[in-house]
Amino acid sequence: MDSVRKGNELAITIPQKWDKCTVDDIFKEKWKTPKKMLHELRMSKNVKVDGQEIPWNLPLLTGQSLSFPAFESKLPASIIPADLEIDIIYEDDFLLIANKPSGLETHPSTAGHTNTLLNAVAYYLTQSGQQGYIKHIHRLDKDTTGAVLFAKAKLVGSMLDKMLEEREIKRTYAALVEGIIAQPQGTINEKIGRDRHHATRRRVSPGGQSAITHYKAVHTFPKENMTLITCQLESGRTHQIRVHLSHIGHPLMGDILYGGPSKFKRQALHALKIEFIHPITEEPIEVAAPFLDNPSIFPSQILEG
Repeated sequence: MDSVRKGNELAITIPQKWDKCTVDDIFKEKWKTPKKMLHELRMSKNVKVDGQEIPWNLPLLTGQSLSFPAFESKLPASIIPADLEIDIIYEDDFLLIANKPSGLETHPSTAGHTNTLLNAVAYYLTQSGQQGYIKHIHRLDKDTTGAVLFAKAKLVGSMLDKMLEEREIKRTYAALVEGIIAQPQGTINEKIGRDRHHATRRRVSPGGQSAITHYKAVHTFPKENMTLITCQLESGRTHQIRVHLSHIGHPLMGDILYGGPSKFKRQALHALKIEFIHPITEEPIEVAAPFLDNPSIFPSQILEG
């Protein structure tokens, strides 16, 4: 889809497939805009077609330009930029993907907390002259590395949230687990709940939240007694991969919390790849996150092959 940012406004050229759609149709049906945001856009009187304010129920024609305020002019006051070393592995006007190193939380858990990926991304944006909105769409554990998706506009954030909820954002993880997995691929469908005996642990529990993990064995290492696997999730529960793999007797290498051997300084889990259809441009996005450990704990040549 043909779109362009003009200052704090987004301009969309109406495509053939939206011919005869109304402004109301686009925001409500196409983009699933939240009610509060929809109300704010209506009240702003700044939603225009070919530069003119028109009724929201007037059919639009292919080639017309729909423009509206979509971007913020400054960061939220609650987000304090922090100069931390991170890599941005994909970026456009609407979103970005950062490669999270080990040792960083994804976002602050308390006021004034700045040693997080969100604060680092905020610093990157300010340094590149982008004083705008930023929001993480999903999270990774503190010691898990890899791709994390951020929205750079409220509307895009709400669209990505919906896509994540409806499983339209595909995330692939690499993991090294203890033992040789007998089945080359499988699915773990076990509910996950809190462990009442441990503040930070989760456990498989009949009364927990539904959680489904698909895994595929990539390579075995008999001498080291471990298997390299990839995982994909149908849900996003806290510690899901760690809990599920421990439950089937193959905890992550380095994951002491869930019974894994202390071979590495952290659990051997990396968010390797993220794939989705861009919510605005509708282009397919596929981004791979390079391994960050030095020396690497993952055999990258095998995954690349």
